[in-house]
Amino acid sequence: MRILVSDGLSPRGIEILRQAEAFEVDERRKLSPEALQECIDNYDGLIVRSATSVTAQILRATRRLKVVGRAGVGVDNIDVEAATARGVLVMNAPSGNTLTTAEHTFSLLLALAKNIPQATASMKGGRWEKGAFISVEVGSKTLGIIGLGRIGVEVARRAKGFAMRVIVSDPFVSEEAAAALGVDLVGLPELFQRSDFITIHTPITPETYHLIDRDAIAQMKTGVRIINCARGGIIDEAALYEAMKAGKVAGAALDVFEQEPTTSAPLLTLNNFICTPHIGAASEEAQENVAVEIAQQVVEYLQKGLIRNAVNAPSIDPALYKVLQPYLTLSEKLGRLTSQLAEGGLRQIRIDYRGEIAGYDPAPLTASVVKGVLDPFMGDEVNYVNALALAKGRGIRVIESKVLEEADYASLITVSINGDRGTSEVAGTLFSRREPRVVRIDEFRLEAIPEGYLLIFSNLDVPGVIGTIGTLLGKNRVNIAGMQLGRAQPGGRALSVVNVDNPVPAHVIDEIRRLPDIVFVKLVKV
Repeated sequence: MRILVSDGLSPRGIEILRQAEAFEVDERRKLSPEALQECIDNYDGLIVRSATSVTAQILRATRRLKVVGRAGVGVDNIDVEAATARGVLVMNAPSGNTLTTAEHTFSLLLALAKNIPQATASMKGGRWEKGAFISVEVGSKTLGIIGLGRIGVEVARRAKGFAMRVIVSDPFVSEEAAAALGVDLVGLPELFQRSDFITIHTPITPETYHLIDRDAIAQMKTGVRIINCARGGIIDEAALYEAMKAGKVAGAALDVFEQEPTTSAPLLTLNNFICTPHIGAASEEAQENVAVEIAQQVVEYLQKGLIRNAVNAPSIDPALYKVLQPYLTLSEKLGRLTSQLAEGGLRQIRIDYRGEIAGYDPAPLTASVVKGVLDPFMGDEVNYVNALALAKGRGIRVIESKVLEEADYASLITVSINGDRGTSEVAGTLFSRREPRVVRIDEFRLEAIPEGYLLIFSNLDVPGVIGTIGTLLGKNRVNIAGMQLGRAQPGGRALSVVNVDNPVPAHVIDEIRRLPDIVFVKLVKV
């Protein structure tokens, strides 16, 4: 097996690769895209960090490549869709840099509170400005943590050691899991209103892009301090700059930026802004941890076919995969849809398999459902292999049931999510054994295609509602690709699933929500 390491990797990781039986390792750093494309078909495995971009064009140049390993968490520099199309496994190393990122976060928090970078710069500039850098204490202050994954948990533990009050907002954390950690689970608006410090630990997804914008900052305390060691783009930097200039935000500390590298952002001109060049995971220990983790995974996959931390494939025998692949697609879509319809923090995911599908091992299907449930809010952090572990870590119970008989369909998969504010349930099947269909949402029967953006709304079953909404969408240049309707009984409640070609603007959603006969409306993406 020939392995190409195109970015700097810890010597311990290289050693693991070289010691593997029948492995040949080439280290070729700083390859141009053209050079990588020219040589990639000579290798079975490619290991990268963040410097190498594995594009669709590069992937099309190889038939030999079997695996791309990312020594780190994010795989945004790898075209995962193109890799999947080429049959190339993509895996990451999600746990190796947890502690160092948490430590960097808390270092920035303390430096922000104590004005340490500014005081250091003042003294190095030949000044002794003792009265210019009045700090604030962190003890007894409220820290709001957005996202309680591995890093968020470690930050919470450190904050409690400094006698801070900790509140968290995470749609996939139950109240029981938060209580076990000794933190309070709150909604995002309450977190904004109560926090003295806010730190972000969520991946960048369409839902979290510019999560901290002008409206969010307006809800915060005057004098709040904001830290981001997660991903650039979660904070609207222009809005943050304006709020810091106006005194609404007392200070901010960023390790990540929407455009990287950056040396000329307006934020850099502010005295109450401190920053680092995306080095939150750059400790010696973390670099060795992720190198060892990804090297071991690549060796295990190429030697034994064992898949760990795969981004684009479940752990499943190839022959069985051909049979189950359409059901894996259906399962993930059902999970994504149900999670976006659910309200409140998740407590339990129940998956019922009925008919022919109940005769198979449900493990890969269950992993696919749970990945779909978590994916809208966790992005790259969740995959088929770690989905169940991530759910367990958040106190989410996963239950399976199987019944071999099913009267209405040859196979039926039902996903039910129990949240803090009720239960959401979606059932689906395959038409012609290949085409996913949603056949029930809660008590409403229909036959909807789970693809792309879906506008889902429930209304009182009275004339004119569908026409009004269709007109409203047309007026706002939202094209309808398909529509399915269901109702429990005439004159009661009805539910509609509208396939749209592009996202429905928020103001249009608000207009629909204000219509007199609308019960609820949501835009989801599956």
